[in-house]
Amino acid sequence: MKKAVILALTLIIAVAFVSVVYAVPPGKTLTFKAGKMGKVIFSGKKHADKGLKCNNCHPKIFKMKKGADKITMKDIRAGKFCGTCHNGTRAFKPTNCKKCHHKKKRVIKGC
Repeated sequence: MKKAVILALTLIIAVAFVSVVYAVPPGKTLTFKAGKMGKVIFSGKKHADKGLKCNNCHPKIFKMKKGADKITMKDIRAGKFCGTCHNGTRAFKPTNCKKCHHKKKRVIKGC
């Protein structure tokens, strides 16, 4: 009886752990509105390819809910949010705008 209870609890914990780990698929891409500079595209795949895992940044640097953090370039340049790593030492500087910001391409008729 004791073994059955331990086995049942182990299975419940294992299933709960797997559900939490895979609640958001690894390598997820997120898009954020960012005014005149163009939308910001976060590539979870690029970060994962560098050996990073979600818990390297969540929830210590970023909250888990999209839009919960109000991220500004001033904060990033001050070493907060993305600037924790994107400081020119660990990863590219925040002055390399096109690495994150993507402006909508203008379509010229007739070309």
